[in-house]
Amino acid sequence: MAQRTLKQNAALHKLFDELGLELNKSGLDMKTVLKHDVEIAWTPDMVKNYLWRPVMLVITGKQSTTEMTTKEIDQVYAVIAKHLGETQGIELDFP
Repeated sequence: MAQRTLKQNAALHKLFDELGLELNKSGLDMKTVLKHDVEIAWTPDMVKNYLWRPVMLVITGKQSTTEMTTKEIDQVYAVIAKHLGETQGIELDFP
């Protein structure tokens, strides 16, 4: 399988940024989305480490986004987008 492209890498990090902004704008702090006891606003790194990476690990077994293939990026995003759409009403297209 082909490793992720530079364009996908840029889009992935843009997604982390946009999703963090959208979650914050919607008043959905990390406690609300991840069920923790402290209110913490989202940052792109938090989106990557607390939303993307756990799903990526389960789906791909990979620890780093640098190891992802083009297909795996689509698979991980689909799971996250479905979950956030169903549970939080957040819908965001992949950049």
